[in-house]
Amino acid sequence: MATQPDRTDTSTPSFAELGLPAGLTRALADAGVTAPFPIQAATLPDALAGRDLLGQGRTGSGKTLAFALPMLARLAAAGAPARRGRPRALVLAPTRELANQIETAIAPLAAALSLKTLTVFGGVRPGPQISGLRAGVDILVACPGRLEDHVSAGHAVLDAVEITVLDEADHMADLGFLPAVRRLLEATPRRGQRMLFSATLDAAVDVLVRKFLTKPVVHRAEVTHSPVGPMAHHVFHIDKADRLPVLVELAGAPGRTLVFARTKRRARTLTRQLVAAGISAVELHGDLAQNARERNLHAFSDGSAGALIATDIAARGIHVDEVAVVIHADPPVEHKAYLHRSGRTARAGAAGTVVTLMTDEQVGDVHALTRKAGIRPTTTRLRPGHPLLTELAPGPRTHTPPPAAPAAPAARRPPRAGSGRGANPNANAGGPAAGNGSRSRRRPSRLR
Repeated sequence: MATQPDRTDTSTPSFAELGLPAGLTRALADAGVTAPFPIQAATLPDALAGRDLLGQGRTGSGKTLAFALPMLARLAAAGAPARRGRPRALVLAPTRELANQIETAIAPLAAALSLKTLTVFGGVRPGPQISGLRAGVDILVACPGRLEDHVSAGHAVLDAVEITVLDEADHMADLGFLPAVRRLLEATPRRGQRMLFSATLDAAVDVLVRKFLTKPVVHRAEVTHSPVGPMAHHVFHIDKADRLPVLVELAGAPGRTLVFARTKRRARTLTRQLVAAGISAVELHGDLAQNARERNLHAFSDGSAGALIATDIAARGIHVDEVAVVIHADPPVEHKAYLHRSGRTARAGAAGTVVTLMTDEQVGDVHALTRKAGIRPTTTRLRPGHPLLTELAPGPRTHTPPPAAPAAPAARRPPRAGSGRGANPNANAGGPAAGNGSRSRRRPSRLR
């Protein structure tokens, strides 16, 4: 669960004062959540009243609970039973990881209110999802593509949806999901409540707002009142040959390091290079099977892997607190991608550091990128061993020996003529692999 503020500031109303029912406030207290984030305090009264809502806030601002709490409260108050294939509430998310983490945040609170949840996304067998829909579900968290498949096949019908939420709407637009999102929204009742949350409110998002929201109340998580902590932006001007050594120095420090690569191939290559250099690193991108993505994200979350190398699309579902450093190993093309990437650090009030690696030929692009993002970074020309590397990522470096290569087969005489088979070719294969060094880290919260 996310690190919510302590209930010490009496100027912030409590969840009960904001109108949440007692059963839900008890479930929050059991999860260690005793006071709302600013965006939650701002949106709850309007959302509980059933108004359409437009919320703007960057990652880490607490927007998941901002829409989840009123949704749960209103569904529980209505008391309608879950019906076969007809969810009562729909949350649309752009990526599998984000859908999973939304469901993880909602599920324990829903269970306390006897509400059933289900997550639907591609990349896995549809059978269990179909079974879950047939069993009846109150809250469906879904990616647009797989949900459209279920709707087309008749496994899901959206005519009973009372509340619809679009999370990270700007990212859905970036990924080209808006046609599917529009078709799904058109399948929900017009009289239902609709809430849209987005880090940025650009033209594509505005089209959705004007078409599908009725007189929405707008709430923005202001920086000065946000739980997002201070963030230092740095640009390291380096030689191409120094990119990997600089990455190794930063990623070898205690704490979580999130490294962004522009392509899936690049993410795989950087992961292999960091592991070979002794860094406990895992990768996250679209070519991985769903179970591998979940396993790697879990390793990064629980601290058994200190570095995660990710592409932009996969990383949009990452909600992990205590990421110390975000590194743009490959600077993004769009300034929005820079802001979304950087938003993975400085969460829940903690400070964070953002580093962009820039070679000579990237100087013009990086300067344009940061200018459009409204960022004034500190630019330093450096090489491996520069004191700024340990200043920004302090602590003893941890380097784990890479897994040992299999032992070479023992030399043997060639077989005699007519002697039949030679020695067992697998006799010396697969020597023991070195253990994966892990650094002690506090497990991050899941609710946000």
